[in-house]
Amino acid sequence: MSIVLKDYDLPDIEIFHNPKKNYEFQIWQPDKTYLILGQSNKIETSLFLDKVEKDHITVLKRPSGGETVILTPNTLVISAVFVSPEVKRPHQYFARFNDFIIKGLALSGIQNVCHKGISDLAIGEKKILGSSIYHKKDKIFYHSVLNVAESIEIIEKYIQHPKREPDYRKGRGHGEFVTSIVQHYPEISMNEISDGLMKSLKEFVN
Repeated sequence: MSIVLKDYDLPDIEIFHNPKKNYEFQIWQPDKTYLILGQSNKIETSLFLDKVEKDHITVLKRPSGGETVILTPNTLVISAVFVSPEVKRPHQYFARFNDFIIKGLALSGIQNVCHKGISDLAIGEKKILGSSIYHKKDKIFYHSVLNVAESIEIIEKYIQHPKREPDYRKGRGHGEFVTSIVQHYPEISMNEISDGLMKSLKEFVN
């Protein structure tokens, strides 16, 4: 196997390492395809190695938990750091940040988005966003991936069925479990979605 697993070094790692601000967030669009393993994931059980190797996909391991995800130019990454001595129950921040994402999507005309499982957002019973959290002492790093327009076939090509899954998945494969925003709202652009999210998350600061 010639796949090299690298430490996570994508744009939001900068705010992850920034201890100076009480709260900071970043919304960004990946420049190419990446496969991102959760902290406890292994390459051998998370990926279809032959296809990843053949296509020369960059594989990274993030500091937060959760399962393996794919980042592509058809997705948006929404990340935030919250630094406070009052951080006690990290899982409550899934709901806190995801609420602001739901509000941001509504600002761009995307309705009927709801919480599913511990940390997902979905339209109906199909996932559009997965998130993970890193928690250490007084820091929360929230990291999520929104599928704006990526085809489910790409996910199926590279990522195996996860070892752990939320109850609402009910054993469904990627094709039956994941959807994208453009499948429901084909007229909404990436920029409109990003602008709505930015407006909502700025409210969080204030």
